[in-house]
Amino acid sequence: MGKESETLPQLQKISKLPVPDTESLDEDIKKYMQVCEEKLGLVPNVIRAKALRQGSLRTFISKYNQLMLSDDSGLSRLEREMIAVVVSCHNHCVYCITSHSQAVREISGDPVFGDILMTNYRELNLSDRHRMMLDFTWKMTATPWNVGDSDRQSLYDVEFSHEDVYDIIDTIAYFNYTNRMTHGLGMLPNEEYFGMNRAQNISSSSDKVVE
Repeated sequence: MGKESETLPQLQKISKLPVPDTESLDEDIKKYMQVCEEKLGLVPNVIRAKALRQGSLRTFISKYNQLMLSDDSGLSRLEREMIAVVVSCHNHCVYCITSHSQAVREISGDPVFGDILMTNYRELNLSDRHRMMLDFTWKMTATPWNVGDSDRQSLYDVEFSHEDVYDIIDTIAYFNYTNRMTHGLGMLPNEEYFGMNRAQNISSSSDKVVE
């Protein structure tokens, strides 16, 4: 019997399905992985896992970049990442909770905020805007059939526009999809995410490529 202080390695796999060798991939996918390495210091496991179907990966990257990195939205980068974390928290998605709470720490500069958000957003001191946004996020993830006009009105009441509400719904729907893909593939996050942006005096670029 081992000592109680001993722990077993937890992140031994990328996916339960085969992960293609990088050299076997198309040139555009290999180039994208190089960009990830340069900007993030790693290739996210989701990219390696989804490379099993390169056409699907291209669609995933395009949608992610349009949804999460585009300036064509009334939602801030932080707000979109907050939605990603709360959806993933409800769905118990270890990969997305870990990667997107890291993004929240990076963008907000506040590791306490990021850690409480991924545990129970209701304990945070939030603005009315963000409280309504995350309440809507939780309800649409947990009981989407109960979402109605009054829920959308709650977003308008805190000055989200029609376009903002569309983007909120689009982001919630997207991360429910990615959570289910992650569960199905049995993906685990890159170990590096757990230690990134933990110190409040860390400053780093927010131009992430993909989760």
